[in-house]
Amino acid sequence: MVENQTNIVIPEPDFGTSGAAATCSSIRVRTEWHDSSDTTKQNFVNGVKCLLGKPSKGGYPGSKNRYEDFVQVHQTVTDAVHNNRKFIVWHRAFLWAFEQVMRDECGFTDTIPWFDETKYAGKFSQSSIFSDKWLGSINLGGNCVTNGQFANLALNIGPGTSATNQYHCLSRNGNAADTANTNDNIVNGCRALKDYQDFAKCAEQGAHAYGHNGIGGVMRDVYASPGDIVFWLHHGMVDRHFRIWQNDDSARTGYIDGIGPNNQALTMDTPIYLNNLKPNMVVRDVMNTLASPMCYKYNY
Repeated sequence: MVENQTNIVIPEPDFGTSGAAATCSSIRVRTEWHDSSDTTKQNFVNGVKCLLGKPSKGGYPGSKNRYEDFVQVHQTVTDAVHNNRKFIVWHRAFLWAFEQVMRDECGFTDTIPWFDETKYAGKFSQSSIFSDKWLGSINLGGNCVTNGQFANLALNIGPGTSATNQYHCLSRNGNAADTANTNDNIVNGCRALKDYQDFAKCAEQGAHAYGHNGIGGVMRDVYASPGDIVFWLHHGMVDRHFRIWQNDDSARTGYIDGIGPNNQALTMDTPIYLNNLKPNMVVRDVMNTLASPMCYKYNY
């Protein structure tokens, strides 16, 4: 599957990629969920609810609301941005686009929280994320989520590819044996790798994969996993690990290597397609989160 589907706008807009990275007027701070105030948490939940309540922008087959536009895009490009080294840069752009659309279309003025899964490895159910107050239970044996602020959420994108789209519930399983592998040893093992392509492979196949599989249900569906709101907190964790790896050597914001989709070598000018969620980018636009257009960092 290729990324440049028919609903992508080409050519790409100018983000200033031909010269030095543009500076940010301010740097937003993404705060770990458990360090975030209830106000920040509720602002995030309200932003998601806003998107769920807005109609699809169109051009996203199967989507019934603005939130599902994102799920449909992920479903469409999955084969091009998983199991290759483009995974981590594309998902950084995808997470940024989600945050920006909530800001632009829902008046969201906060940042997306992230989930430090190293602190809850093997015990995700003890996190307040998976509670009546917030995103509902995790240990459901594959059944529907019936508590929390997204109780009985109905989904239209997935399971699987667009060929199998059908109305289904938000479900979770909960497998502590898998989530145990989001621990510090796994994360630090990836962080110790020196080259981008090695780190990116490790990050995708390590804590990222175990987190998805350990939450299970919709999160285990590689195509339509953004149907579970916890996807954004989980990928905030993945992106935060990427940012910390880059912090270990400032040169890491200035190069990329490895093979992307269609067996093509990645370069700083490799396109990142967002299928009209936000304007398309190239890799160099996302490598430094402290430069425009990204303009964010993590609280630790």
